[in-house]
Amino acid sequence: MGKVFVTRRIPEVGIQRLMAEHQVEVWQGQDPPSREILLERVGGCTGILSMLSDKIDAQVMDSAGGGLKGVANFAVGYNNIDVQAAKVRGVQVGNTPGVLTNATADIAVGLILAAGRCFGPAIHNVQRMQWRNWEPMMFLGQEFEGKTLGILGMGRIGYAVAKRMHGGWGMRILYSARNPKNDAQENFNAQRVELDELLQQSDVVSIHCPVTVETRNLIGQRELALMKPNAILVNTARGEVIDQQALSQALEEGKLFAAGLDVTTPEPIDENDPLRLRDNCLILPHIGSATDQARNQMASMAAENLLAAIAGKPMPFGVSMT
Repeated sequence: MGKVFVTRRIPEVGIQRLMAEHQVEVWQGQDPPSREILLERVGGCTGILSMLSDKIDAQVMDSAGGGLKGVANFAVGYNNIDVQAAKVRGVQVGNTPGVLTNATADIAVGLILAAGRCFGPAIHNVQRMQWRNWEPMMFLGQEFEGKTLGILGMGRIGYAVAKRMHGGWGMRILYSARNPKNDAQENFNAQRVELDELLQQSDVVSIHCPVTVETRNLIGQRELALMKPNAILVNTARGEVIDQQALSQALEEGKLFAAGLDVTTPEPIDENDPLRLRDNCLILPHIGSATDQARNQMASMAAENLLAAIAGKPMPFGVSMT
């Protein structure tokens, strides 16, 4: 029987699956375990089930000891894990690909609609008892029928967003990606364009790319200046893709109509960040995968990854270690 440390509470389907075969400790705190606690609790572990908020590097792996067999991330992304350090130590790394597609795509569409139709300030208006009567010039927003949607990163989630907005609102689809996406081109008549052209032509830009050296702060002051003044920017990928200071300035100066963010940097967003109080910036607390279906499946996949690794088998949802 091995020992597994789970860094946050997750759905019971995953915990029970692990407990059937191994000793399991689940961190019960509302906040992630501190660095000191993480280093302590992984001692003697054969498996770690981690969150994106946990930095799993060489020090953590060495603190676990020589028996560590696998690290399973409760997420699609795994930039919080030092994959090369894991490879050197013979530790498998896994994630939960594919399961978040529909849940995150729905959040992206929701943010597009909410930001475009001024849901944030309208809700605050009611909550603050400022709603006096119907006003013809109050909270005027955007319509999306026949407008242009730019998808930055046409992977599974980007494709699902394009499907929803093209099918539901007849939006023209542009996308920026390293390689052509034939399914999007065939099904939505999507056009692959360079980033600058996508920003210049799109009425809505939705970000769905991972964080890499190339994409960190990809959307900065220059890129925001290329966008239409009535455009909407939505990010459900990673906060690091956007220069938040530049975004705040663009919104303040009226160079964008609105923004909708499910991710920020850092998370949670700094209390002094001006984006937090902007009426034309709707911010959610990273709930892209927050459905019963998605989170239960994520828990099952993460558990299966660890069970396989501890048993000396390849993880069913392992990441490339090249």
